[in-house]
Amino acid sequence: MLLLATVFWGLSFPLIKTLTLLHARMFPDAGTWFHSIYAIAPRFPLAIAILIAWRPAGFWRISRLEWKQGGVIALFATAGMLLQNDGLQFTAASTSAFLTQFYAILIPIWTAVHLRRNPGARVWWCCVLVLAGVAILGRFDPLVALRAGSQLHFGRGEWETLLSSLFFMGQILWLEKKEFAANRPEKITLVLFGVQGTLLWLLAFATAPEPGALLVPWMSVPWLGLTLLLTVFCTVGAFLLMNTFQPKITATEAGLLYCIEPIFASIMAAFLPAWFSVWTGVDYPNEEATWTLLVGGALITVANVIVQLKPLPKE
Repeated sequence: MLLLATVFWGLSFPLIKTLTLLHARMFPDAGTWFHSIYAIAPRFPLAIAILIAWRPAGFWRISRLEWKQGGVIALFATAGMLLQNDGLQFTAASTSAFLTQFYAILIPIWTAVHLRRNPGARVWWCCVLVLAGVAILGRFDPLVALRAGSQLHFGRGEWETLLSSLFFMGQILWLEKKEFAANRPEKITLVLFGVQGTLLWLLAFATAPEPGALLVPWMSVPWLGLTLLLTVFCTVGAFLLMNTFQPKITATEAGLLYCIEPIFASIMAAFLPAWFSVWTGVDYPNEEATWTLLVGGALITVANVIVQLKPLPKE
């Protein structure tokens, strides 16, 4: 089930990239933050409506712990999504998908620190592999970096994506906390969508170039179609699967499993952009599997696999 969730998340990368391109064409004078926020804000009211229609009886009966868990996860998820989606405007969808997985190596390190145990040389070597993979993905040139006054090739999109990974780590760790073991997945998902939707709509109002900008996209059939796909599969489907099944395994194992997400994202980014471009009229060419993507992504994935060859103590 978590593997299926990674398929849905992989689909979200070209979907959101297309939505931000649509927004840029509709509102050329708006800032990138509005494009990022409004690519994800509309899906949450729709997702809440789907959950209520799915189980209408007593949907308002939510316990204190379900409010607490869903609310905190929403804060982590909102910060992560904002940074990830803004970064997606400055880097390729496949690169963004790989860099997002940086949390998979941070989770076992966090767990070892929390348990006050040295994770060992194997984990530290894996960190080196991850950093090397990140450098290759960002096309970091050490010779250029050593020159006085030079700028790193690791740009805004890559840095924002890495920072988003820290918040996604917090989301994963908070989901497995034992005090929430009795919480119902559909209830915390409903709270999650409610809090996220409220925060993102407030930000959308604050960043919109004009109030009418919030209504214009709803008149676009391609925009509505992409938003519905994002809502049904990448929001309702993915979050329900994650909130239901991740607590059944450890956070470290979940982090490794989620590393499969960029593989699906890269596959979909190889053919979906051309389809979406024909449908929406934006200029979004298919992405190619460059050597930096293959080598950098492989190093990050191999590092996470090595971590699991000898599992760390139970969280």
